[in-house]
Amino acid sequence: MTSTASSNVTHLPTYPSARPAWVTDEVVARLTDRVFRSPDGDESIVATAPYDLAPIAPVPTSSAADVAAAVEVARLGAAAWNRRSFRDRAAVVLAFHDLFLAEQDQLIDLIQWEMGKARFSAWQEILQVANIARHYARVGEKYLAPKSVRGAIPGLTKVAETRVPKGVVGIISPWNYPFYLGVGDAIPALLAGNGVVSKADSQTALTLLFARELMGRAGLPTDLWQIVVGRGSVIGTALIDQVDYIGFTGSTATGRTVGEQAGRRLIGASLELGGKNPLIVRPDADLTKAAEGCVASSFANTGQMCIHTERVLVHADVYDAFKAALVKATEGLRLGQTYDYTVDIGSLASEAQLATVVDHVENARAHGATVLTGGRARPDLGPLVYEPTVLEGVDASMTVCAEETFGPVISLYPFSTDAEAIELANRGSYGLSASIWTKDTHRARLMAAAIRSGSVNINDGAAAAAGSIEAPMGGMGDSGLGRRHGAEGIRKYTEAQTVAEQRGMALGPPASMAVEKFVAMTNGQLKLLRKLRVR
Repeated sequence: MTSTASSNVTHLPTYPSARPAWVTDEVVARLTDRVFRSPDGDESIVATAPYDLAPIAPVPTSSAADVAAAVEVARLGAAAWNRRSFRDRAAVVLAFHDLFLAEQDQLIDLIQWEMGKARFSAWQEILQVANIARHYARVGEKYLAPKSVRGAIPGLTKVAETRVPKGVVGIISPWNYPFYLGVGDAIPALLAGNGVVSKADSQTALTLLFARELMGRAGLPTDLWQIVVGRGSVIGTALIDQVDYIGFTGSTATGRTVGEQAGRRLIGASLELGGKNPLIVRPDADLTKAAEGCVASSFANTGQMCIHTERVLVHADVYDAFKAALVKATEGLRLGQTYDYTVDIGSLASEAQLATVVDHVENARAHGATVLTGGRARPDLGPLVYEPTVLEGVDASMTVCAEETFGPVISLYPFSTDAEAIELANRGSYGLSASIWTKDTHRARLMAAAIRSGSVNINDGAAAAAGSIEAPMGGMGDSGLGRRHGAEGIRKYTEAQTVAEQRGMALGPPASMAVEKFVAMTNGQLKLLRKLRVR
């Protein structure tokens, strides 16, 4: 594995402080003061910075009672917020857009300090939220506009389908994309007229709190968006018990629990869960581009993203050539820890993530898999740095074959026909993202229709679909339910309401007409409508 060192890449035996210089104790106090908790609360949680394993900062934790109070505060705020025009709400979101773009360097610093990713991966969160904010502020009103529909008696019944806010939306967001997944889901919920209570992940709470500060400066009412922090088993459960809709991004196991709890309360839930995503290389693919695309979708964010590639399916005719191109592209990645753009792959987020990656690779190696490149931790570059790793010879006896690694590890599998590739792609219970590389895009679209996956990218690894903000993003099977982005990404935060106005005669038989005569007459009308092909 090739690594590029520079003056600001950390090394053992001691790691310089990873804390950005501008993040003073006063800044931390200002941000953490935005956590919703009672004045007499005294418990805090302290995360560990991936770059140096030092404590980040104490963040106050909320209690279950605090969560209930936060929801009530947000509910009161939502009543006034929903009375404002969509244009007024959009103006706040667009002002927020401009603020976080102007102050993105500080925001990116926080993301890196708390999560450990490379700076370009952190900047991609800025890009994604900017696109989300602009899109929903500009077209959200169209997505939510009342829609006229045919009434029971055309001309006499006027019917409209309208959208009304859910009330208070709860959002439980993960650590791997604290800005994108924490804020990107809150924006459409707010624009739809809801209050929001967000559970910040304890690892990356400062990032979400800084975003909340910027939103307040943009003009968002103080009460409307509340942030709570603490253990999921306490405040996550309390949040689901109080809100009118829950959005969760995280593991499939936890997602099942969230879905069950939401179901008992008969509230809606959007769940983006795990993935074991396949990438298919057909024999006519441009192998250099396919290898580069595979590297991007496999190792971006240090492999810690739900849509990243973990299974690489390669046609036997080009297997060896593609393997060589992939190993070369992987070994060209720059590894390290910096607050600039000189490295491509940063740190894993926690010792637990590193332990999972090590376990999967060592288990595969012990059962006969071959490590083509990578396969080792790099404590000389950072305490949680692990080399991007490519495996072959993986089979069902190995943990890495079916379980989500959520790290910089991929496995190669040969196939002989498109049908076999589809069968391999559909193995397992996940169905979040897939990729097909080929010059025959018509064939790729036919294959896509047979792949059980919420998104299928053609000649791209993952970003094309995920970055298409107007298109829905979500999973099938154990990868979850519901969609973010597009029309569904904002409509899910509303209830459909039918408003019907009857004009002139009432429905049903007039008082002067026998019921039998009315039924016979209506039956004749039904037959006529069928003959006229009226919908």
